[in-house]
Amino acid sequence: MHEECGVFGIFSRSGGEGISHSCYYGLFALQHRGQESCGIAVNNDAEIICLKDMGLVGEVFSPDTLDKLQGTIAIGHVRYSTTGASTKENAQPLVTHYVKGTISIAHNGNLTNCNTLREKLEANGAIFQTTVDSEVIAYMVASERSRTPSIEAAVENVMEKIEGGYALLVMSPRKLIAARDPYGLKPLVMGDLNGDTVFASETCALAACGAKLIRDVKPGEIIIADDDGIHSVQTQPRRKAGCIFEYIYFARPDSIIDGISVYESRIRAGKLLYEQHPVDADIVIGVPESGLDAALGFSQASGIPYVKGFVKNNYIGRTFIKPSQAQRADAVRIKLNPIESAVKGKRVVMTDDSIVRGTTIANIVRMLRQAGALEVHVRISSPPFLFPCYYGTDVPSMDKLIARKYTIDEICEKIGADSLGYLDVNSLPAMLGLPKTAASDKCYCDACFTGDYPNADTGIDLLNGGGEKLEK
Repeated sequence: MHEECGVFGIFSRSGGEGISHSCYYGLFALQHRGQESCGIAVNNDAEIICLKDMGLVGEVFSPDTLDKLQGTIAIGHVRYSTTGASTKENAQPLVTHYVKGTISIAHNGNLTNCNTLREKLEANGAIFQTTVDSEVIAYMVASERSRTPSIEAAVENVMEKIEGGYALLVMSPRKLIAARDPYGLKPLVMGDLNGDTVFASETCALAACGAKLIRDVKPGEIIIADDDGIHSVQTQPRRKAGCIFEYIYFARPDSIIDGISVYESRIRAGKLLYEQHPVDADIVIGVPESGLDAALGFSQASGIPYVKGFVKNNYIGRTFIKPSQAQRADAVRIKLNPIESAVKGKRVVMTDDSIVRGTTIANIVRMLRQAGALEVHVRISSPPFLFPCYYGTDVPSMDKLIARKYTIDEICEKIGADSLGYLDVNSLPAMLGLPKTAASDKCYCDACFTGDYPNADTGIDLLNGGGEKLEK
């Protein structure tokens, strides 16, 4: 399963009043991370009540339903699927009943060894109700808990066996556990809400519920929130490799991930694009949402006026995360409309965050020309996609990546642009505001651009057939 989701959790020490509403606000702020299904599970004196369904957060939950979700611990989840089934059964959080009681988990990421783990569990009698790898984690935690003294010890043992990228929340009858993969591939932060402990995929979710950021969960760290406070267990971290695409596309611009502002990163990307691919033009526009900040940076560096070039329909999901290509094509036609009076008769620089298959951006360039743009110069605030992602981002197999098949000049011609420029892969540290370092000292994952997968040292040869995602 390729997934890019959002998680939110809260442990209340003040009686839990309004806990489901805080979770709702957090999930609402994370809606950009998944628009197919959502759910909230609350723990009320060891009784877990879970409500989840297909649809947006505002569609699934109402004030009445939130009022019924009473408890002192809560976790929530927003999800989208691509290659897997988009069904209510796959919605999260997952609730598992086992010999020690009940646990619930919410998970963002992807396990690269999911098939092997699932087959072992099935051989031992496990019966799965979903097709998501999150259920594999739930079974493993439940199994380990029956042999360990605490839920955090069970999570630690499971982390030694699972591989890939994940931000994980586990709710037991008395504790809320947060865990981040040893590479830090998936973001996870901790905050404080009037003495209550909050975890979320992004800092924007903390702000939405009124919580203050404490810090990021460290790669390989397990944090336990209970009545006694906050406790940390540090497992063996590996080379830090946060997903670079969080800064380019996924995260909300007002979020801060591992101490780096997403907004500032996108501004810097736009400035770098002008330095690397200058052009004589009349206006700069950005494709909403993640292309807007890069357009502003390009404008600041070039002196070319930045204008609003598109009206976006905010009630439609991201075209990038639709399950099928047909849906992507349908969505882009109703999602964006060029502002004719802004672009007509103008030489336009248009920034966007990426080109994956090439179909969406070709449609956008075509719409600009139909609106009267004289020239369309496309600038992309990421390097070309050359490799698939195995950690939970919707980057397809290599045969569907346009940059694997064609040169930049050929791509330019295919999308109908007058010129095309990508961000240089060597300038990614500058985009993040980091000093340029040796490739071996990278603190981010750029495998979708370079093929440099962070867990290559574990012996999983993802590209040459050893990666289970290639076998699915």
